Amino acid sequence: QVQLVESGGGLVQAGGSLRLSCAASGRTLSNFAMAWFRQAPGKEREFVATIRRSGATYYADSVKGRFTISRDNAKNTVYLQMNSLKPEDTAVYYCAARNSYYGAPYYLRTYEYDYWGQGTQVTVSS
Repeated sequence: QVQLVESGGGLVQAGGSLRLSCAASGRTLSNFAMAWFRQAPGKEREFVATIRRSGATYYADSVKGRFTISRDNAKNTVYLQMNSLKPEDTAVYYCAARNSYYGAPYYLRTYEYDYWGQGTQVTVSS
């Protein structure tokens, strides 16, 4: 079992930056593919970014060039650096994990992940 705890959310003005953290316990994250999803009020949860065991990354078009996902296996933590934030980035951000293997595809859908954090609110004011 894996427990995920997100932190780092908050209120920021448009154009600002935030760094989200996802700390894991129970299992080492080095064997997992990790991802960030977000859910705005009245909308479905959507994919934001993912990082493979190898460190390779993939982003949603809406955040490409502004967000960076990274992992520190020694700290069992995954990060999401968010720059040039826009009001449309406002949402609850969720960290997700699943067992993976080298050579696995990118996992972009909510049902492909087994473990989820409780979420952290990000609000971007205009």
